[in-house]
Amino acid sequence: MKLFHLFLIVSSSLLLNTSCTAQSNKNSENVKSKAENNAVEVYYFHFTHRCATCMAIENVTKEALAEMYGNKVNFTSLNLDESEGELKGKELQVSGQTLIIVSENKKINLTNEAFMNARSNPEKLKEVIKANIDPLL
Repeated sequence: MKLFHLFLIVSSSLLLNTSCTAQSNKNSENVKSKAENNAVEVYYFHFTHRCATCMAIENVTKEALAEMYGNKVNFTSLNLDESEGELKGKELQVSGQTLIIVSENKKINLTNEAFMNARSNPEKLKEVIKANIDPLL
């Protein structure tokens, strides 16, 4: 019976862990973006079926950008299951749930920080967003 319970716990953990897979963290790399000079764009890519953490990432990011930057920083949420999201994802080399900041030739991937903090420590995620955007403005 203990073995059965252990099996259930392990399999449940594996399922929960793979339900929202984040891409690896690539902090900066060159990107061909249509963003204007000195323009900062924040993109959140997701799929149609989203978990609570996926939705929290979008909400915390929107809130942080509105509080700190008003209209200075554009935020776009894109569904990778739809054609517009798929096209933009290909352009930015994104294939899964991803939170990225794009400015000129830089792409900053905040996906790992977003998944770790959106629900448990949203203020920490806001700090990470601010620390990465301020130098770009």
